[in-house]
Amino acid sequence: MVAVRRTLAMAGNGLCKLALAAFASVTSAQSLSPDYAREERWAREIEPSVVVGEPVYLALPSQRRVLALYAVAAKARGGVIVVHGLGVHPDWGLIGALRAGLADAGFSTLSVQMPVLAADAPREDYDAIIPQGAERISVAIAWLRHRGIERIAIVAHSLGAAMGNAYLGSQAAEKIDAWVVIGMGTGFATAPRQPVLDVEGQFDFPQVRESAPLRAAKLPRDSCSRHVVMAGADHTMGNREKELVAVIVPFLDQAFARRCL
Repeated sequence: MVAVRRTLAMAGNGLCKLALAAFASVTSAQSLSPDYAREERWAREIEPSVVVGEPVYLALPSQRRVLALYAVAAKARGGVIVVHGLGVHPDWGLIGALRAGLADAGFSTLSVQMPVLAADAPREDYDAIIPQGAERISVAIAWLRHRGIERIAIVAHSLGAAMGNAYLGSQAAEKIDAWVVIGMGTGFATAPRQPVLDVEGQFDFPQVRESAPLRAAKLPRDSCSRHVVMAGADHTMGNREKELVAVIVPFLDQAFARRCL
């Protein structure tokens, strides 16, 4: 009987430790918030160097302001919200090329600073701030609509695609006209209600390639939506930016013209 009691006590202690560890993990995740100081530093660095478009600031319910880069296209055929990935900014590499290239092609672009954590934060910590990213996308859509832009698409890369996924999968999501996901490492939260262009690099991250069938299962069955593999490209689409823009533009044209039957 003593041995049984000792075994039960040890098991109880083990369960308590597991429960405490789980509680600590949840509490830590809930306590994470964006590194606003880091965002402000980037804003100060980016503003003087912007060549395409102009810096603007969006007011958020949870934050006084957030940087966005707005490029107005001549005779714009619609607007595109460009959403960057983990720990970068709205003019970083691929994102800068997309916002400029799409503006040149006739789409006004709004590239928004997504929430970031400290430079050494692990990827899994970003899951806690995905809702803040969804909030920024919602505000960006309203900002474009306020300027009379009726046709709106989201073009999102990596973690930015996951933030777009969270937003568009919510009941509060505004209807948009098209969605381009680039290097998203998960399936769709819900079946998309708009045409989708799902892009991955030939040498993309394993989780992006492995989750492609999950996304394919929920792709809208229309003449626009499809999955594209960029030959020779990795997750950052390095040296494939022009080719990527060339793939996105006809998709947006068809979706904005309501020709996705």
